[in-house]
Amino acid sequence: MTASPLDDATFELLKQRVGAIHLRQRLGIERDREHRIFGQGRTFFHVENWYSLRSIIRNSLRLVLLHGRAQRNARRIELRHNHIRLAGLPERFDNFTLLQLSDLHIDMAEDFPHVLIEAVREIDYDLCVLTGDFRGETYGPYEAALQGMQRLRTQLEGDVYAVLGNHDTICMVPALEAMGIRMLLNEHVQLQRGDQSVYLAGIDDPHYYRADNIEKAGDAIPEGAASILLTHSPEIYQHAAHAGFDLMLCGHTHAGQVCLPGGVPVMCNAACPRAFCAGAWTHHDLQGYTSAGSGACVVDLRLNCPPEITLHHLHCASDAYAAQQAR
Repeated sequence: MTASPLDDATFELLKQRVGAIHLRQRLGIERDREHRIFGQGRTFFHVENWYSLRSIIRNSLRLVLLHGRAQRNARRIELRHNHIRLAGLPERFDNFTLLQLSDLHIDMAEDFPHVLIEAVREIDYDLCVLTGDFRGETYGPYEAALQGMQRLRTQLEGDVYAVLGNHDTICMVPALEAMGIRMLLNEHVQLQRGDQSVYLAGIDDPHYYRADNIEKAGDAIPEGAASILLTHSPEIYQHAAHAGFDLMLCGHTHAGQVCLPGGVPVMCNAACPRAFCAGAWTHHDLQGYTSAGSGACVVDLRLNCPPEITLHHLHCASDAYAAQQAR
């Protein structure tokens, strides 16, 4: 058996959280995947591992005099608001606000942690959620990403919950939790306000590692309770809808990152319809939101696709409650 990159104590800790088989599979695929461009995961082609593409994109944009503009765009993070009416949302959670940050790739550029910190400064919210992809590469060292996350965490108020993305190694989990980021590894937590609750679940990466387990994350959530699912990719929207979740927050697609005029993505790198690859969407009774991401990967450039941080404002959908508030 190949030696684990984790020390014995950390391996045992994570084994208790995710199970021995899940942990061995996750670590094994991480070792196997280095530099892999084709195969594995829900999509056959993994553009993030095609190293030559970086030069192609940069040189193409320089040729048409757009490289400087695209680099500046990647640092102009927009604050977006998404208002959501949820059936079954307890009254005490009316106007509850979630700050979503996704696809930070915080070590892609030396100045980016500062850019992101400035973007989140002085924003009011009740809870922060991170929907994966903390580091820029999909393999290799991750210390710089952890340093960037530590700087960011000092500026985030209150509780922070997160899930892993396809760029993240499970080896990052202990350090992330030590800095006050509660990782949800096919798990859920109960958020309480007084005697009322909302359930927040999170799953491991469903895109490349396919380590997601919605059943494990949601089985113990009471029937009919308001529930929110955090996942890195929108690709499991059908599973989430039929599992009974009310809201799903995700990222991964970067909404294309480098897009044609009008924001038309050249590629979304996700095995799902494009309607689910950016912004708000619905599927049956499930409401969802796919963030365009705060950072950039492959190259620290964005064109016709601004980065974002998102405030999700939750509202009770009950007609009786709405009438009561209007009085």
